[in-house]
Amino acid sequence: MNFLWSTRGRTWGFRFLHTAGVANPLAVYEEAFAGTQGMPETFRRRDRALAVRFPDPDGRTDRAGRVIPHEFVVLAPDNTIFQDADAARQALWDEVRDPYAAVWAQSSPPASGLLG
Repeated sequence: MNFLWSTRGRTWGFRFLHTAGVANPLAVYEEAFAGTQGMPETFRRRDRALAVRFPDPDGRTDRAGRVIPHEFVVLAPDNTIFQDADAARQALWDEVRDPYAAVWAQSSPPASGLLG
């Protein structure tokens, strides 16, 4: 699946943990999530991207006790495969659950992307 993934860890701030080879993931992310600030959950389709945000399904929080959100931008052509938020959340979480569990509690973010 072709997607960007941004999240934070227990002690480290927001990072892109997967960029799908996109040269400027922040610009793609900002366009996809524009207007959704402050929304704990998002499922929003735009032209060539699907923005999906949800709280950590395993209940992880950062050291300040804030729930950790996972933010994905599913890129074309995969942006059309999900018809609802539940299906997107399940498929995306299945992709990242184990790699994220391995780095969440580390004192610093991974040096490079987590997914191949």
